[in-house]
Amino acid sequence: MTRSSLNGLTLLLGLALATPALAGEGPGKGYAAIPPGAYSIVAEVKAKAGKEDELRAVTLPLIALVRSDPKNLVYFLQEDREAPGHFIFYEIFATRADFEAHNAMPYVLDWFEKLPDLAEGGVKVMRMEILAGSSQ
Repeated sequence: MTRSSLNGLTLLLGLALATPALAGEGPGKGYAAIPPGAYSIVAEVKAKAGKEDELRAVTLPLIALVRSDPKNLVYFLQEDREAPGHFIFYEIFATRADFEAHNAMPYVLDWFEKLPDLAEGGVKVMRMEILAGSSQ
């Protein structure tokens, strides 16, 4: 795959990832749906050398699956333009319990089962808290 086709794929991924609740309602309108103290995740996974396409192929379906979860408030999957196969996940759930329930879903468990063959070092996760919501 050429650099220009990768850039085109990244652009298409970015367009496909726009969250309807946050986009199309005008500047800042979607933020009102995020409660203060919401449970946020920033996670990182890097493909093993030569496994970039395979990791991407098993990861892309997560977008629709996670966003269809009624407890998911925000979900973005991003890929580093300069390092194909390096993915960053950004997720927001109202509570930690909602996130843990998400992690117990069969499609998430299935994805984690595939990682030892595809990803270098598993998933690095930062568990965050949203500090300001609609009231601030």
